[in-house]
Amino acid sequence: MTDMLLGRALVEEATKKSGLIWVRGEGPARALWHVWHDGGAYIVGDCPGEQPLPGLVDGGTAEVTVRSKDKGGRLVAWTAAVSELEPHSEAWESAVAELKGKRLNAPDAEQMTERWARECRVLRLEPKSVITEFPDDSGAARPLPTPATTREPAPPSLHRLLLKRKKRHD
Repeated sequence: MTDMLLGRALVEEATKKSGLIWVRGEGPARALWHVWHDGGAYIVGDCPGEQPLPGLVDGGTAEVTVRSKDKGGRLVAWTAAVSELEPHSEAWESAVAELKGKRLNAPDAEQMTERWARECRVLRLEPKSVITEFPDDSGAARPLPTPATTREPAPPSLHRLLLKRKKRHD
């Protein structure tokens, strides 16, 4: 009983303090921003301008891995029951009020909650059990395909420009 209570406390404290959680439903794990509220992690997504939530279905389960905010290593993992909140329900309004405060750089901050109600899914991840044994590997995975691009190679003239600056400072 004590181990279960300590496990729950670790899940709550680690998840509260972490900016991202890694969530795996019926597919690869994804890093998702979230908010801890009322005993569960809440996430919003699956609409334009928000994070994708593939493989997370209402009534399903997910594996959540929480990383250390300062070191980035795996702190705790837990199994979650996934439930989708009905837009404008009491639970949805409460969760969205918390999520809205954590959403950074929203292009439509004033209409964001209405957009979420119309187009997005708000999910609650409720802890069911703590995963106590980790695999021997690091858990690192190949990056998922994305339309985002990496930086282009530095232009050849940049090297000369940087050398000139260095000579001026010497």
